[in-house]
Amino acid sequence: MSSPATAEDVAWLLLDQLSSAGAARRAAERLAQQLGLPPTRVAEVGLAVTELATNVHLHGGGGAILLRSVRAGTSAAVEVVAVDSGPGIVDVGIARRDGHSTAGTLGIGLGMVTRLADRVDIGSRPGRGTVLAARFEADREACPTLAADAAGPPAAGISRALSGEDVCGDAYAVRQEGARTSLMVCDGSGHGPLAAAAAREAVRAFTDSTQPGSPPEVALRRIHRALAGSRGGAVAIAELDPGAHRLRFVGIGNIAGVVVSAGQKRGLVSIGGIVGYREPPLRPFEHQLPADSVVVLHSDGVSRRWDADDLNQLVYETPLVIAAMLLRDAGIRHDDACVLVGRANR
Repeated sequence: MSSPATAEDVAWLLLDQLSSAGAARRAAERLAQQLGLPPTRVAEVGLAVTELATNVHLHGGGGAILLRSVRAGTSAAVEVVAVDSGPGIVDVGIARRDGHSTAGTLGIGLGMVTRLADRVDIGSRPGRGTVLAARFEADREACPTLAADAAGPPAAGISRALSGEDVCGDAYAVRQEGARTSLMVCDGSGHGPLAAAAAREAVRAFTDSTQPGSPPEVALRRIHRALAGSRGGAVAIAELDPGAHRLRFVGIGNIAGVVVSAGQKRGLVSIGGIVGYREPPLRPFEHQLPADSVVVLHSDGVSRRWDADDLNQLVYETPLVIAAMLLRDAGIRHDDACVLVGRANR
């Protein structure tokens, strides 16, 4: 079993005033420098982030930008996720073109961002806002492991700390074995550094496995042992096997698991308890996994009341765009929040 390129959510930057664009640019350039991007690429990242941040503030009704580091082996890239709740973009294809300007939308300047980035994914609904994810590699030819195909990765997550906290107590991880994709979300008990430490330990235990192909319940038992002595937390694991049209799921605590297919939202059952505190009874469940399925795991920092119809309108978006939209629309500000999305069919 192997791990795909891993993303770390570095910083959420609120775009509540025009000067926020400068702060976002400086933060993005610092991250690009830390990841070893060459000076010309650092400057391009800063230019693109300035454009995005300015447009979100002026034309998207305000919003936020998330800076992420993406690593695969010795390669690294900067990923930027811009989120707004503005009027949205009617025609994303036209908005991507250089020189196109659509007053009142994030579409202004997207042609330039598309030209500078190695990959740009956009999800937008008129009246509901826009999410844009852009990736900037050091060198496209030198970083083939990070170069994504047209469909993007089969799974992606996003997290956001409780307002006022520097670290998030929720974490996610993805593992790949052939066509099978395993998703894991951990909500560390409480908030702050101790919760974040427990969540990071869950990620380590999940991704550093020396037992390839182990089923979800075995992986969760390993996480339980790793979290002994920590604050513990809630953990859920879902294994997507599109070839067999099968989903295997096991969860302890308040992680929500949902399968959305053909307009239906089907909940997955987690058992009460705290991983790392007492050996929980692990009861795995198997479900059908239709080819058009989207699987969502999220912590209780995201309301369960989001509608399947909302997700159905996003079925052709990448998992990262879907996760960011769900966090924007259903995230709870007074709690850590995490969303992880996997697709059965890329």
